[in-house]
Amino acid sequence: MPNLSVIVPVYNTEKYIRKCLDSLVNLRDAEIVVINDGSTDASEQIIKEYATNYGNIVYYKKDNTGIADTRNFGIEHANGQYIAFVDSDDYIDVAKLDLLVPYMKENIDVIKFKLQRVDENENILEKVNGATFEKMSGEKAFELLYPTDVLLDSPCVYLFRLAYLKQHNFKFQIGTYHEDFGLVPLIVIKANSVVSKDMYLYNYVQSSNSITRNEDYNKTVKKMEDSLKQYDNMLKQINELSTRAKDNIKIYYTNAIILKLKELKQEEQDRFIKEIKNRKMVQNIKVRDLKQLLKRFLLTISIKLYLKMR
Repeated sequence: MPNLSVIVPVYNTEKYIRKCLDSLVNLRDAEIVVINDGSTDASEQIIKEYATNYGNIVYYKKDNTGIADTRNFGIEHANGQYIAFVDSDDYIDVAKLDLLVPYMKENIDVIKFKLQRVDENENILEKVNGATFEKMSGEKAFELLYPTDVLLDSPCVYLFRLAYLKQHNFKFQIGTYHEDFGLVPLIVIKANSVVSKDMYLYNYVQSSNSITRNEDYNKTVKKMEDSLKQYDNMLKQINELSTRAKDNIKIYYTNAIILKLKELKQEEQDRFIKEIKNRKMVQNIKVRDLKQLLKRFLLTISIKLYLKMR
């Protein structure tokens, strides 16, 4: 049984996949689970070449069903104690990953690290910051992370203990955008143990040809619809949490959804403001300090006014 399974969903990334796999093949005590999600370019030939040359690559090919289903497929076929997700147009720093092994030996449920945005020439564009801490409960970890880390919901900045995921039957929701938004916060907050390390291990390549980076307005509207579905599902999944933790995750989802309104045109913005009001989501903003009091006041008067003032 390998220590780590790295799940790499692939869809038409022939330009980038070599760099991705080059960053992974020298991992020790790890399997690289590469899943071709119905690519129509030369990705398959490249994967087969690497699978032939490196014994730690496990290759699967399936029909195109999207990133959520492909990640679920990877979880089902992984054999490692821990799993990681790497998009096939990104790459990681193997040396830094080795520094997380002591935490894996402690059977920590969720191990978080950091991401930096880079261009195609490996120039660093941005280091994405966030809270760091040693072992604590998921509820306490979430309380530190949700106000500080804009990538809390990205599965690519975590190692997840596989037995923990299977125990709770955590799966990405197929057929929706923002499947990460709907699942990863729940994985974090329900964990018995979480650590967050100040290690920039993941390199997110800013490119125009990516699984998740291409955008159009219809997709933006669909993302908003799916975000509300993820919010509704979240409410059904948090019964066992403490009152404080329930409040925190509701605040997190509410803040994220309200801010997504800024991406919409007026007609759709008005429609989704009605949806937010129907769910009484503004009531989720807890008045814990003067800043939150002002925020709650503005949102109660007018969500549009609040967005203009941000």
